Amino acid sequence: MGRQWLQKKREENAAKRGKVSTKLVREITVAAKHGNPDPAFNSRLALAIEAARKGSVSSDTIQRAIKKGAGLTGEKVDLELMTFEGFAPHQVPVIVECWSDNRNRTVPEIRVLFRDGQMGAKVGFLFHHVGLVEATHPQGGQDLESVAIEAGAQNVEPLEEVPDGASGGRFITDRGDVDVVTKALQKAGWTVTVAELGYVAKEYVELAPEQRNEVVAFLEALDDNDDVHRVYAALR
Repeated sequence: MGRQWLQKKREENAAKRGKVSTKLVREITVAAKHGNPDPAFNSRLALAIEAARKGSVSSDTIQRAIKKGAGLTGEKVDLELMTFEGFAPHQVPVIVECWSDNRNRTVPEIRVLFRDGQMGAKVGFLFHHVGLVEATHPQGGQDLESVAIEAGAQNVEPLEEVPDGASGGRFITDRGDVDVVTKALQKAGWTVTVAELGYVAKEYVELAPEQRNEVVAFLEALDDNDDVHRVYAALR
């Protein structure tokens, strides 16, 4: 879906940092703000809480983020979703989503990060805007296509990194079916780690190894920015 380049790097960095992640806490706040503050009725919030716990975020910090997002602390949550389109080096289409409380800070920072690419080029038509559900199953050899059909997903592709002996799939859904597919997979014994709206490239750019490394470095620099929520690229 254009984020395969990121998965291993994220796991390595998370292990190195071992500290509270600003992005994890922000995701909890946003999920609570735009949905039910009870994770039992908000799959996005439930997954954000689970990710935060795995990232060593304290229970107190998690609860404060939920209450803040739900408007229970009296604090104003003024986070704006900002989407940037453009090209990475070698004309690889990129879509960058940011959650920001300060447009005057975020826009210049993203512009600087695009200095080796081309910010502002309209590339949205080169992607499908869909629901994305990533999940693993403890039993290997799962028939992903059959699982996708039974769960109500439109398509599926294998996950790049899964535990030994397990199965993993990235299930692509209609935008309105994320919760339905999430619950169906969980009922079938799958552990869901991501359930959100996102972008899937219609076609992927083929690059030589040296060029690919250059593009990955560009994408990683974007992803490392505190305001950046997701980076999608037409790169496998």
